[in-house]
Amino acid sequence: MKPKLQDVAKLANVSSTTVSRVINNYGHISDKTRRRVHEAMEQLNYRPNSLARSLQGKSAHLIGLVFFDISHPFFGELVSKLENLLFERGYKTILCNSANNPDKEREYLKLLAANQVDGIIAGAHNTDISEYREYDLPIISFDRYLSNKIPIVSSDNLAGGKLAGSTLYNAGVRKPLVLSGVLQENSPTNNRISGFKQIFEAHNITIKNFQVPFETLPSLKQERIYDILKNKEYDGVFCSDDLTAIQVCEAASQLHITIPKDLKVIGYDGTKLIQNYHPNLTTIVQPLDDISQLLVELLLEKIATPEASMKSEYPLPVQLHIGKTV
Repeated sequence: MKPKLQDVAKLANVSSTTVSRVINNYGHISDKTRRRVHEAMEQLNYRPNSLARSLQGKSAHLIGLVFFDISHPFFGELVSKLENLLFERGYKTILCNSANNPDKEREYLKLLAANQVDGIIAGAHNTDISEYREYDLPIISFDRYLSNKIPIVSSDNLAGGKLAGSTLYNAGVRKPLVLSGVLQENSPTNNRISGFKQIFEAHNITIKNFQVPFETLPSLKQERIYDILKNKEYDGVFCSDDLTAIQVCEAASQLHITIPKDLKVIGYDGTKLIQNYHPNLTTIVQPLDDISQLLVELLLEKIATPEASMKSEYPLPVQLHIGKTV
């Protein structure tokens, strides 16, 4: 049976009020009594109810993290950094994997609001989630437009697209292809494609763009990429994420297309996993350390000062990781 506050009081030989004051750090309590209460809590494995404490006007020190899926290397690495940074600042996290399911994301947001979290960092792919506009909570977005009042932290997607474009153009690519996820209205990631196109359109070169949904099963996505490449119409591919770029390299191998001689490939993300296990992939590296740091700093600022004025977007500079696919 789950221990209750009264059980702690009985074991520590104090009143329930004294236990409550120790938990909430309220009123004058002797060190001896405080120590006895904590020892009783430890012995009974008693954990205070964060919600109950927040209802008493005290911060629960909880942050909600709403992301697509942490099994994806990029989001897994980002969430890990966010959790560590928040823990260092005295906050615990509730992780919500929303996947490609708007209803699931809405239910998670209701859960976070009901548990009176101090704030939310969101980077899911679902669109038109009205709860982000309706809930009066401090929220910071990663790379997604959620509402006019929610600041967005991201890599400089436009500059990243231009860097990918100039890298391929300077390497001799004249028949470029772009493989991206679904281009959502107002999404900052659309600028990756816009920046890439600007480079080639300046040289009167037309870009072919195929949208391969981010959430597609890997086997189906691999088949789709194979079909796109099988006619060997392209000499360069820009992928809006690294996992797609790796699948392009696999499809090229199956089609006996030599990389980089016949087809040059560049990705986007540049996580430690990719750089360590797929170092040959040329990619645009997002500054994950800076992104996670800024997401946390902005959220804590918004928690401390809800009326603080903030910019709508905070784009951070990217870098080029030079591999052997270009």
